[in-house]
Parts: sequence; C-alpha cells; structure tokens
Amino acid sequence: MSRLMVTRTAIAGLFVVQRQRLGDDRGFLSRLFCAEELASAGWVKPIAQINHTSTAVKGTVRGMHFQHPPYTEMKLVTCLRGAVWDVGLDLRANSATFLQWHATELSADNGCALLIPEGCAHGFQALSDDCELLYLHSSPYAARAEGGLSATDARLAISWPLPITLQSQRDLGHPRLTADFKGLELPS
Repeated sequence: MSRLMVTRTAIAGLFVVQRQRLGDDRGFLSRLFCAEELASAGWVKPIAQINHTSTAVKGTVRGMHFQHPPYTEMKLVTCLRGAVWDVGLDLRANSATFLQWHATELSADNGCALLIPEGCAHGFQALSDDCELLYLHSSPYAARAEGGLSATDARLAISWPLPITLQSQRDLGHPRLTADFKGLELPS
C-alpha cells in the first residue's frame, strides 16, 4: 500500500510529496521516506545526510542554496513545526524550465514535502514563528561546492508571500545572477 502520493510539478524532477497519515485517538503515523516509493521520482541514492533546522521569526527567508557539480544533491524537505513557503529553483543548463521556480506550502499540519532534484536551488520563507524543517540529502555537504543566489534577485522573480523580516549575513551576500550565467552542467 502506497503511503506517499508523488505529484509532478512543471519543473522536471521536482515533486510535491503528500504523506498519508494513519491515525486514531492516540495520534497518527506518517512515513517520512520510502526508497521504493520515491525511486520513480528519481531518488535512487541512499540518504547521505539528515539535517534539522529551526527558524524563529515569521517572514525569515533562507536560501537560495545549492551545491555545484559534481556534489549536487537531491533534497526531501519536510516541515515538522509551523509552516513555510518552500521553493525549488531550476538551475540546470539546457533545462526547459531553466530559472523557473515552484513553491508550495509545507506545514506540520498538511503532511506535504518537497522533493528537489539535483541541479536545483532551495529556499524557504517562514509563514509562522518557530518553524522546524527536516532535510534528507542524497549527497553529503561539501563546503567547497557550496553555492547560493540572492533570494530577492529580480531575474528570479520569486514571489515571497510575506515581507522579508530576516536573512542571514551569508544569504544577504549571495550574488545576483549575471547575464552570462548558463546554469549548472550536471554529470551524465
């Protein structure tokens, strides 16, 4: 029996994952990850890393983060507390959706996750105070491959639903795209 409903978005390889919750008077059980069910969505590597973040203030934006090849990674992002506007941005060279983004609300209540493919950047805005996210990564973090783009870059035109209240100094320092940015060349 499938516990994960995987829905395509307009961006190839980027999926919204809806978890089926089984519950009763005690609460519920929700499957966070199933390699077999997510293989059809492209998750074929083992989980290499699991990270947990906390964001204290509504309106805070984190991102847009990615890893340069050959250290690209898939991410499965889940909201454990609060609610966020979660964004995946296609940075893949020669992609039909190059520089397009998809966003969906992830919350502790709705049971949704965002599956972000290799070659895409990720960011989010906290829609409530005290948000917690859980990230599953297909590759380990590599500091030398770390990349980021300005979350407020007009060329990206990401529609953040709230005024931005906070960003880290690191995220504020991320560059805006230059006209010669051709995208990330992923290994075959």
